[in-house]
Amino acid sequence: MSPDTVSSSERSRIMRQVRSENTAPEMYVRRTLHDAGFRFRLHDKRLPGHPDIVLAKYKTAVFVQGCLWHWHGCRRSRMPSSNAEYWQRKIARNVERDAQNAATLSGMGWRVELVWECELTASTADLIARLPELVRS
Repeated sequence: MSPDTVSSSERSRIMRQVRSENTAPEMYVRRTLHDAGFRFRLHDKRLPGHPDIVLAKYKTAVFVQGCLWHWHGCRRSRMPSSNAEYWQRKIARNVERDAQNAATLSGMGWRVELVWECELTASTADLIARLPELVRS
């Protein structure tokens, strides 16, 4: 276990700057969807998990996931070495909450789409290609 290289107050300041909405990956997906002609709502508080993007016409909720925070398992999903027990619990709870929200949304008749940070370009293009098919099905 490596010691933290910054003070507790500095670490707190850094962590406060981590955004949960309007992140760069989310903005990329939104811009790409909008450029392709799709219209959507953002962070709908009425839906479980407050999806990042809600395409009501397609009854589709899109979550733009950070690989570390939601544990994708790719090379970006590296468990922090300091305070490992805390991070393991936090990330496990995120994964559990994501699964619960997806199950609840599916039960409500919504499609749940995940766009992972490491697969941003490919996942977004795939989503855009499938949307017109989703509305017909």
